[in-house]
Amino acid sequence: MRLIVEPDDGVEPLLAVIALTKKTLDIKQFKFTEPSLVQATIDALRRGVHVRVMLNPTRSTGERDNDDIFRKLEAEGVAVRWTNPAFQVTHEKSLVSDGEQALISSFNFASKYFAKTRDYGILTSNPGLVNEISVCFEADWERKSFTPNPELPLVWSVGDARQRLSDFISSAEETLEVQHIKYVEGILLERLVEAQHRGVRVQILTGGLHGIPIRDVPETCASLRILHSAGIKVHAQKLPKLHAKLMLADGKRALLGSTNLHRHAFEVRRELSVIIDEESAIARLRSVFAADWQSSEYFLAPNPSEALADDPGAFDL
Repeated sequence: MRLIVEPDDGVEPLLAVIALTKKTLDIKQFKFTEPSLVQATIDALRRGVHVRVMLNPTRSTGERDNDDIFRKLEAEGVAVRWTNPAFQVTHEKSLVSDGEQALISSFNFASKYFAKTRDYGILTSNPGLVNEISVCFEADWERKSFTPNPELPLVWSVGDARQRLSDFISSAEETLEVQHIKYVEGILLERLVEAQHRGVRVQILTGGLHGIPIRDVPETCASLRILHSAGIKVHAQKLPKLHAKLMLADGKRALLGSTNLHRHAFEVRRELSVIIDEESAIARLRSVFAADWQSSEYFLAPNPSEALADDPGAFDL
């Protein structure tokens, strides 16, 4: 298992994986626009690797990020498809090389995530995890159903991800460190408050209101204020800009991947996260979180009720 921390590690670990791929390469991405990764994928095809790429067609806002790359890959002969239409959005970011190594990440294959944003990824060669990610890729490629193995530490949406994240929060006994940008999910909010009330030291590291769709700003503000009122320390991270989705429990276990703390992540999106306890990866995650916390600032979100009272259109789309 290898932890990738962005922007510290850059794009090189992924380029290395693709360069060493000999037989098969399956890529599933929400956004795939980084030129070096696109070229590496094409180069893999040219040296005889069987390459398949699935790209998310549209964001929930209707924006289309991948049209140009879809056409380029198709023109180069890469087998490329849009992601499974059973899901409103495929937000999963994964890669499988030779059926032997897999990536699970919060970062997209786009330039800014390797240069400007705090993100995490896991490269694993665990056969069970690699096989399940491959099985899901095949199911989504063929537009078939997929049933995850609940015994594995992979957290899938749509599935039992809400329960898995809830259980992870409830498993914390002493500390819970959370590095997420979105807080639009009442069940998880209640679990965080409950953890604080039973004596767990909870720290919330947000991006402030950076990266929050305007439609989610009122609820995000309300959620962060509820956490603050419960006595939870809430800080805003400015640099690197926050895009990660990380929870650390007791400095021993971590849950990271593509899954936001947002109801849509559990109900209408394809997502993938993983629970890990590998010591060296956890140690680095703890170090990075501590450094980000140290450079962050206390954050009290604006009161959405007051903002709406002053300006009824304050949060209009």
